[in-house]
Amino acid sequence: MKTNYLIVALAAATFFLSCCSRPQIDYHLTETEAEKAARMAWWDDAKFGMFIHWGLYAVPAGEYKGERVPGIGEWIMNSLRIPIAEYEQFAAQFNPVKYDAAEWVSLAKRAGMKYIIITSKHHDGFCLWDSRVTTWDVIDATPFGRDILKELADACEREGIRLGFYYSIMDWHHPDAQAIWEPEYNQGRTSENINPNFPRYLEEYMKPQLKELLTGYGDIGVLWFDGEWVPDYTTEMGKEVYNYVRNIKPDLIVNNRVDKGRQGMQGMDAEGDFAGDFGTPEQEIPATGMPGLKWESCMTMNATWGYKHFDHNWKPEETLIHNLIDIVSKGGNFLLNVGPTAEGLIPAPSVERLEAMGRWLDVNGEAIYGSDPSPFERPGWGRYTAKNNIIYAHVFDWPEGGLLNIPELTDAGRVWLLADAEGSPVTVTSSNSGITLQLTETAPDSIATVIAIER
Repeated sequence: MKTNYLIVALAAATFFLSCCSRPQIDYHLTETEAEKAARMAWWDDAKFGMFIHWGLYAVPAGEYKGERVPGIGEWIMNSLRIPIAEYEQFAAQFNPVKYDAAEWVSLAKRAGMKYIIITSKHHDGFCLWDSRVTTWDVIDATPFGRDILKELADACEREGIRLGFYYSIMDWHHPDAQAIWEPEYNQGRTSENINPNFPRYLEEYMKPQLKELLTGYGDIGVLWFDGEWVPDYTTEMGKEVYNYVRNIKPDLIVNNRVDKGRQGMQGMDAEGDFAGDFGTPEQEIPATGMPGLKWESCMTMNATWGYKHFDHNWKPEETLIHNLIDIVSKGGNFLLNVGPTAEGLIPAPSVERLEAMGRWLDVNGEAIYGSDPSPFERPGWGRYTAKNNIIYAHVFDWPEGGLLNIPELTDAGRVWLLADAEGSPVTVTSSNSGITLQLTETAPDSIATVIAIER
């Protein structure tokens, strides 16, 4: 077993020496727009990623001592006021012998996803990797004894999928963080309860863990923070953390929740100079996107992030595909969640929906990956995306008689359907009211047929 305080002291000393050995760059103040664009290029092109919420909360699966959690599954410790000592017992039951990182990554690839973000540490503080600064991790506290993140990182590298880590700033288990308020763990934005030892948690626990994640698991693309609303955390701490992780890995992409109180669609602080690299609207798609800002909508397939055995409120595949198109048409990325079981299996309804999305993207991915947002207002029949000199019309509601009017264009070059393997040209008629496309009577794809229009 690990000697926590000795390891923490050594980690802090190592950090101090490394900081003194080279100048630290203040990235949020010095990076140019061109430098940021180059760093974000792969993420901008990717458009579609997998969110994975997995941890000890998968063991109770939304129910404890006969009581069902009323909200999301991963909040069960807080929602049902489970004492720390009782919650710790779930670790002895966490033995996901059916976990297969290669299969998870294969599923993401079949779905057409280009990156994965997994909860390395959620609000309960439990770590899915072999952390040197705590025994509250998968190696020391569970019978499983395998480094989940290492296996996932290796599988992602083999398949060319970028990996990122979610990391909770809030920590219900750590005595220098929110554990002091047990069992009222979540101290909201308006609370005045501040743990005086929180700065020590930040320096001696959180920073060493972030360094582990960025130096031991390959080419990590994204750090996705959460729990930034706790009253202990400040914008100045956020700037410090942002610069700390980017000094470790300069090309890292960091979400806006590294800043204080930056959940949802907010993109900048009061001074307008800091909020990470991209906004994170949660369970929503901004009506007009987030003009001038990078953003990513994170959403669930049912009503929970972490696994709940009784949540069967699954969104239809049509809704998920339309959400992807809608988000991309407004300039965003789509981070779609799966919540694996305690055995390590992604639920079958999630698999079915992801594979359906992958089949649609196999045909129509040209209109999604690397595309630009629509240059036009949203049409009543669907959405637009664009790339180079091509406008892509994503038709949700097929026009009666197969006649589709595009009033935004007065002429067009070649026009074809992506679903037509032969690329047969579509007849185009031009008039003062735009161009009209003569299509088939019925839609080739009942969910969304994509028409490519050369300008």
